[in-house]
Amino acid sequence: MGYLELVFGTLTVAFLSLVWSFLVSIALTPYFKAKRMREQGVRGPKGSFWSGCVEEISHMKAASREMVMDINSHDYLNKVVPHYVKWISQYGGTFLYSVGRKPRLCISDPDLVKQVLSNKFGFYMKLDSGTEVAALLGNGLVLTEGEQWARHRRVVSPAFTMDRIKTMTRTMADCAKSMLDKLHNKKEVEIGTMLKELTADIISHTAFGSSYSAGKEVFFAQNELQMIVLASFLKLELPIKKYLPTEINKRRWMLEKKLRETLMGIIEKRLASKEVGYGNDLLGLMMEACMSEKQEEINMSMDEIIDECKTFFFAGHETTSHLLTWTMFLLSTHQEWQQKLREEVLSECGKEIPDSNKISKLKWMTMVVFETLRLYSPVSLIGRTACKDTKLGNLMIPKGMDIIIPIAIIHHSKEVWGPDANEFNPLRFENGVSKAAKHPNAMMAFSIGPRACVGQSFALMEAKTVLCMILQRFSFTISTDYKHMPADMITLQPQKGLPIILRPLKA
Repeated sequence: MGYLELVFGTLTVAFLSLVWSFLVSIALTPYFKAKRMREQGVRGPKGSFWSGCVEEISHMKAASREMVMDINSHDYLNKVVPHYVKWISQYGGTFLYSVGRKPRLCISDPDLVKQVLSNKFGFYMKLDSGTEVAALLGNGLVLTEGEQWARHRRVVSPAFTMDRIKTMTRTMADCAKSMLDKLHNKKEVEIGTMLKELTADIISHTAFGSSYSAGKEVFFAQNELQMIVLASFLKLELPIKKYLPTEINKRRWMLEKKLRETLMGIIEKRLASKEVGYGNDLLGLMMEACMSEKQEEINMSMDEIIDECKTFFFAGHETTSHLLTWTMFLLSTHQEWQQKLREEVLSECGKEIPDSNKISKLKWMTMVVFETLRLYSPVSLIGRTACKDTKLGNLMIPKGMDIIIPIAIIHHSKEVWGPDANEFNPLRFENGVSKAAKHPNAMMAFSIGPRACVGQSFALMEAKTVLCMILQRFSFTISTDYKHMPADMITLQPQKGLPIILRPLKA
């Protein structure tokens, strides 16, 4: 055999091997995964061979996008997740569907969800979120797995202990006061935008020792990346396209570069003050882990610090700002609860800037915040992937199966929360979160299990501090310009904003 024939034969074998691998991953593996679930009685919409159920999902979402709801209705599922509502009514709470060639198992039984999220034996890992999400959030706590996740969690957890959070309350209050002082001469404001800037200012001060003005380039870049992520959902494209110099890719690369440079600027300022220590905030703890030369210490690289900065800059303000926005919406439409909370705040805190001890006594407010998180949870679903064949309830789940947990569906389930599941009733949390529903783990706004949100205590303290100070200073109602259109834009938010009428209270 000649040299050219040998080369040609080798290339032919390599090509056929690639073709076979492609066919296995695109056609055979998804087919057999779905077949195993169907053989166990799991049903679901068929979808097309290449796009799965994407077209049906897209059509339903497009049809509901401009739906304007009654201002007193909290049953937004047909607007935000219409496909899940339809398929659950047809196939039950556990069903199979596909996005592209990837089959997905949707589960809404809290017992099954607990089994997946508790993940005691490492059977489940986070879904592959894609290049766009990684650009937005970084490869931080939200996206990492295994040893890297555990190492990062050990580094950042001390920044969110309750003792540490209590010391941050004054900073939270100072940031809130700065915003509220600007509102006294305003009658109508788009409160969602202002709360987003406020929570960005708070996370900048408390976690990174900067301010909103110093970190606003980070937030601007992440806001635009968020829109790129949103536009990428349900788009079926060849994997190679994310590496091609398309207009959207070039814009994403530019934003990633800008984001990294801005974060490096914040980090370099902290490096310059190493003689007096890196500080005991989140950034300081990560810097200590990066610069430590002790082998027994937990280490982080500079790239890992940048990724965690992306994660906490985004997650640290985005979800809390929408929690506050929806709470103000609910208090505006339920004036009796607004007055009840104001009386509680004035009784415990007076007109003084609240501290953590006083905030911890606000029982009515705690119930309202949790009811807001239930009705308007920051995220409508979370996902996991089975990393080995495993048993889930009565089902055998094949390795590689994606599992979708529709939080919004569970939070509005009458079977779980009772006949008033779609109504605003903070009293359901009177005896605590675990007793608010028929299932102790039905409340999933912060997820549950080992991967529950590390910053949930921080977010709750922040939300209650800000609400406390708003209630001390203003009464508020919703503007007649408001259109009730909850929308899933990675986080659940008012699609057209939340214009509020403010009325300053007498001193």
